[in-house]
Parts: sequence; C-alpha cells; structure tokens
Amino acid sequence: MSQPLAERMRPTTLDEYIGQQHLVGQGAVLRRMIDARRISSFILWGPPGVGKTTLAQIIAHRMETPFYTLSAVTSGVKDVRDVIEKAQKGRFFNEASPILFIDEIHRFSKSQQDSLLGAVERGTVTLIGATTENPSFEVIRPLLSRCQLYVLKPLEQEDLLALLHRAVTQDAELKKRQIELRETGALLRYSGGDARKLLNILELVVEAESADPVEVTDERVVARLQQNPLAYDKDGEMHYDIISAFIKSIRGSDPDAALYWLARMIEGGEDPKFIARRLVISASEDIGLANPNALLLANAAFDAVSKIGWPEGRIPLAEATVYLAASAKSNSAYLGIDKALEVVRQTGNQPVPLHLRNAPTKLMADLGYHDGYLYPHDYPGHYVAQQYMPDALVGTELWQPQDNAAEKKLMTPNKPKA
Repeated sequence: MSQPLAERMRPTTLDEYIGQQHLVGQGAVLRRMIDARRISSFILWGPPGVGKTTLAQIIAHRMETPFYTLSAVTSGVKDVRDVIEKAQKGRFFNEASPILFIDEIHRFSKSQQDSLLGAVERGTVTLIGATTENPSFEVIRPLLSRCQLYVLKPLEQEDLLALLHRAVTQDAELKKRQIELRETGALLRYSGGDARKLLNILELVVEAESADPVEVTDERVVARLQQNPLAYDKDGEMHYDIISAFIKSIRGSDPDAALYWLARMIEGGEDPKFIARRLVISASEDIGLANPNALLLANAAFDAVSKIGWPEGRIPLAEATVYLAASAKSNSAYLGIDKALEVVRQTGNQPVPLHLRNAPTKLMADLGYHDGYLYPHDYPGHYVAQQYMPDALVGTELWQPQDNAAEKKLMTPNKPKA
C-alpha cells in the first residue's frame, strides 16, 4: 500500500523545505546552527502541519549523529531514561551529542520532563521538542530555561502553492495522473496554513476521480469535503479551525455561535483544560478592562474543569463562554503591553530615575536613591504629579483607554484635569 501523499512529500533537506524562512532562510538562526553543525537544545512551537517533525529529521540527517525519537503520547519516564542511557553509552569522545526528538512534548508529565533535565544540562543529549501548545503553560520552567524557543508560523499562500505544484509535478503517484490545478482558493482556505492538510485534501480530490484529466476546482474541492467531512481531530486537522471559530465568535459577541463551537469541541473529546485556557486568554485579550470580572470568571471555569473534568465541566465552560461573548469588549491592555514591549526593544534598558529607586543601604541613600520621591498617600486624593517614566521616555503614552463605561472610570480618576 502506498504511503499517504503528505508522507511521500516530506522533504529530506533544507533546500526542499518550504516555509519558516525566518528560521531556516539564508542567514537565519537555525540555518546558521545547522550549517555550523553546532546545535543546542530547542523547542519548536507551532500549529500542526508546518514542518516541526520534518525540521528535526533534517537536522539529524545533516548532523550525522544518532537520532532518538520519543512520542509523549506513548512514552513514560522509563522510556526517557532508557534513551538517555543508550545515548550516553553510544557517544564517542568529542562527538556531537545525540539528538533526542520528543514529539508533542506538551503531553509529557512533570516527572517525565524532570527526567530530561540532567541529560540536557550535561549535554548527554541535544533535545528537540515539538509542541502545538504554548510552552510557557505546558513545559516546566527549568526545562524551558535550558532550551531556545523557536516559533513556527502557518505556511503562507506562496508556500502552499509551491507545495501544490511540487506535489503534482514531482510525486511518483500523482505524476501517473493528468492533474490540472484550475483553481486553488478552496484548497488554500481549507488547509489553513497546514501543509499536511493541504496534501490530504489534494489526494482526496484526485482519488475521487477515476478518469483523467483531473481538474481541481474550488467547487470540486468543496463537494468532495462535504461528502467526506473531516472529523474533529483534537491532535491536528480541524483542531485549530474550530478553536479559531470559537474565539472569533466570543470576540464578535455571538454567544449562540460560541456555544455551537464549544459543543463541537466537547463532542470531539477536546481536553477541557485546553478550552478553559483559551477562555482565560480571550478574557484578557478581547474583554479586558471593559469587564475585568470576565477574567475572574474564566479563571474560575479553568479551576472548576481542572477539578471535575467531563461531562460536568461543560457547564462552567458554557457559563464562561456565554458571559465572555455577551460582555463589552476592549483590547486596550493588550495593545498597551505590545506597544510597551516595542518601546523597550527600541530604547533598551533605560535607567530607573533616582527618586524611584529603593535605598536599603546608607550608601544608596548617600547616592541619592529614593531622594525626592513623593508618597501619593500623603496628598489629597492619594495623588501627586511626579515623573515615573525614565528620563528619555517622559511624555510617552502607552495605554489608550477605549470607549466603554469601565475604562472611563480608570482614566486616572484623582488626577487634576488640565
């Protein structure tokens, strides 16, 4: 039986690799590491089908070093220790460290991740982890601090088109057919930046046609997918499409649609903590200061589902979903921190004004630390005007309150009006 098209098209060199030019393009960080054959431990974070596993395999081939693979779904602490022991025994003096690739590393428990720490720190293995989940939530801090983090993006339209044409012209099986790519809009839309999904849909359409030529059109793609609907797959496929629709429905203040997409995830067996985590993010990003109670409720829902799981977990999730969708919306805090981060990146480490510095020792006090600080509680309305920004950034405004009742109350309520 022939391999699936996506597997047949898996690249084996960087020259064949499509996308992620910010990491593997000429002069990019990973490209330099690979060309120099000096790889340090890192974690690849990105949605399904963007080349995480492929990139790890290409690196292993290029480094010509032993390559061990573990799946976080099926491996335990014993499996981790066995691989580390093999790597230690099989390594020769001055030889590059064996590579240990762990797919879906976010599924590893704390004890499994703990078992990796010593080997990574000593250089017994070079760890490459792949995850579709935010590592700051799912990877323990000590392990994360020992690894670089590289973010992979959904493939761009140009990348997907290049992959389509390469498949049609270079794949041994597809070359046996007369395939004409008349339209590609539906293919690109349904793939959602996922190379594997794109190739699966193409293969589905081609296999449905018994006679040549096979004309790939938007209408034919849609019809074929309706006849063979892609099941909700919490490990990939529709996973990111559904959660995207869920969050966008909340952001768009449509509780009915939000509940529908929530039900789709529940019926698909989604991890309730995954849904709850997205609700916490939405409460911060989309509702924000327009209704600060939204974050409290989302956090409470996260706590509740962590304790009770399915099926009762659907109730606090539904409560939080409706509340967030029906709440007033503001992204002022979200925009504010992004603006602040950009200012920090552009201006560097600006010194803290002397009057804002702590003065726990006499020497610091003699140097003027804390001198001139005005304690706001000593003044009417618990407010006094003074400089809080670094000298170079005086007058810089980062937070812009938006037009809602809650934020109007936050506009420095005791500050004298100009």
